[in-house]
Amino acid sequence: MMAIGLTVALTVVDVAEARRSGGGFGSRGTRTFSQPPVTRTAPTNAAPIDRTMTPRQDAGPTTTNPGAAQTRPTGANTPNARPGFFSGFGGSLLGGLMVGGLIGMLMGGGFGGAAGFLGLIVQMLLIGGLIMLAMRFFGRNRQPAYAGPSERSSANAPSAGVPSFKIPSIGGGQAGGQTSARPTVAAAPAPAADGPADEIGIGQSDLEQFEKMLKDVQAAYAAEDYGTLRRLTTPEAMSYLAEELSDNATSGVKNDVSDVHLVQGDVAEAWSEDGTDYATVAMRYESIDVMRDRTTARVVSGDPDNLTEAVELWTFVRKASGEWQVSAIQGVGHA
Repeated sequence: MMAIGLTVALTVVDVAEARRSGGGFGSRGTRTFSQPPVTRTAPTNAAPIDRTMTPRQDAGPTTTNPGAAQTRPTGANTPNARPGFFSGFGGSLLGGLMVGGLIGMLMGGGFGGAAGFLGLIVQMLLIGGLIMLAMRFFGRNRQPAYAGPSERSSANAPSAGVPSFKIPSIGGGQAGGQTSARPTVAAAPAPAADGPADEIGIGQSDLEQFEKMLKDVQAAYAAEDYGTLRRLTTPEAMSYLAEELSDNATSGVKNDVSDVHLVQGDVAEAWSEDGTDYATVAMRYESIDVMRDRTTARVVSGDPDNLTEAVELWTFVRKASGEWQVSAIQGVGHA
């Protein structure tokens, strides 16, 4: 029973640490583990998607259009990869120790010869600690390596025909009742690429829809409106958002997001696969983003009086003749 309890505890710890480690979530189809091209809006690499239900493919590079090779992660899931510690000799050794200790306990000799039930408990805890340390140490060596930035992308290159957002006027989202004096931001061109970044023809109406969905998803998340979130996101993305909302509720806090305004945006890449359209869009937006105590509404973190800026990559997906839904979100660090 103690061995089973230790195994469950280790699994919970690993999942919790993966959730707190940050990064992106959701799915980008066959490009889930590929780094999106950088853009003028997001000139640095996005966080890799580390929470996804998309299986990693072991096959060679896939292509979404003739002559264009799909970027894949390197150094992961190769056929000649060395087996992990627990699948080789180390696993056999630990298994033998566990079986031998249990047999010794049943025969009245304790675990490994130690006398008494207290000694058994102490030794089980020590072995459990060693197993946990070994799993963490060797688990880091088995982490998948994510692909680096696309070498064909350049944040300073001229436009290659990829559509950019029609930039709205800044100043509608006053902080603390004061109107911002910042001027209207001019549209920024998208980066050049050797191959077509937009393979399906994203139009201005699509860009306006993406901007509206940015605001609607943020508003629904702040209001904890699960029905609206289910309509605007894929089931997988919804599961991760619901998990975050549940964690906030358990911690006694509530994320309050308001005055969301798009500053700049452009399409990183858009493509189609298996009858489904994907569009990964870089968006820089401002908002009042604070964390409040659920009972007292006291601000726990964040600035309730000033706008803060965020840069993220949102991936939208739609079936044939369907509506766009959010399928993945990745954070982007500032340059």
